[in-house]
Amino acid sequence: MKTRREFCLRSCQAATLAIFGSSLATILEGCGSDNPMDSSGGNIARIQASIVNGTITLTIDANSPLAAVGSAALVQASNSSFLVARTAPDTFTALTAICTHQACTITGYNNQIYTCPCHGSQFNTNGRVVRGPATNALRTFQTQFASNQLIITV
Repeated sequence: MKTRREFCLRSCQAATLAIFGSSLATILEGCGSDNPMDSSGGNIARIQASIVNGTITLTIDANSPLAAVGSAALVQASNSSFLVARTAPDTFTALTAICTHQACTITGYNNQIYTCPCHGSQFNTNGRVVRGPATNALRTFQTQFASNQLIITV
């Protein structure tokens, strides 16, 4: 038979566990999902490129992941990653692909919104935060487009 002391000890432990468990669930909920497919859309197309004299030059033809307005790609060049979106027939945006929250590489893109796979931060194609936990915008880079050549100045 349990003593009153054992009963009180077990009751306090159970109450503490219940309070801590619900608090932990709330804290973890704020971190978002670690699965890049949860709320991030599909994984973004990838393009390998080179940086030469501070610029990246991409050919945009019918086979390019950037051929259609509204499309986007993760451009990887010289150990750097950039998010590039085609926002109009002759207009592109280029952003750093490194999330300002905890420096994860952003790999999700859906409906003109980039999503970080680590904690769910979302950014529009201009780099502005549309959903945290990130609070700072992504760095932008100048783009020029002519004769099917996109030039990104980094």
